[in-house]
Amino acid sequence: MGKYAQDCKDLLEYVGGRDNIQAVSHCVTRMRFVLVDSQKANEDRINDIPSAKGTFTQAGQFQVIIGNDVQTFYNEFVALADIEGVSKDQLKQGAKTNQTKLQKIMGDLGEIFAPLIPALICGGLILGFRNIIDSVALFENGTKTLVEISQFWSGVDSFLWLIGEAVFFFLPVGIVWSITKKMGTTQILGIILGITLVSPQLLNAYAVANTAAADIPVWNFGYFQI
Repeated sequence: MGKYAQDCKDLLEYVGGRDNIQAVSHCVTRMRFVLVDSQKANEDRINDIPSAKGTFTQAGQFQVIIGNDVQTFYNEFVALADIEGVSKDQLKQGAKTNQTKLQKIMGDLGEIFAPLIPALICGGLILGFRNIIDSVALFENGTKTLVEISQFWSGVDSFLWLIGEAVFFFLPVGIVWSITKKMGTTQILGIILGITLVSPQLLNAYAVANTAAADIPVWNFGYFQI
């Protein structure tokens, strides 16, 4: 008999039994279930289990908060239920069957943009730092910036613009790459499509407002133009 034998037995019963469990995994503090029918889960009875600290449903997963000892609890639970645990990624895929269309769309968008967050943070910090050293007059009685009084920081400011501009100017490349990765297609083709979107052959987005209609470049196919 394990430390949580009775609690595991009760939890198995209150989530609807073994046949109601499509998949099970755990994270740092929670048991994560994908249930065949979430209505069969008796949350009130689960909350009465001594080891359970609460329950909630998120992104198609029924989650039971156990605490820091969740690994031991999980091992005893899968052994008692005679269920093979799955990875968190496999659990997420299984949970999509319980999600609404809106939840699926939001989940897909999250998976697409999450890999881009480090680049956005890096670019934002660089541009913010540049704004401080080249736009905020902190020296000589508030008349000059750090860049104006120091050649070194002027060089740093100029160099950082290369990185900061690259992050946001070429962001479409990262977005299309992430989309193709999410879709499971050939990622290099996504990168090529992203590069096409920022090609210098196209009219720069910032120049559109000041460009006369007659000067906007087109592809002329004889019968029609793009």
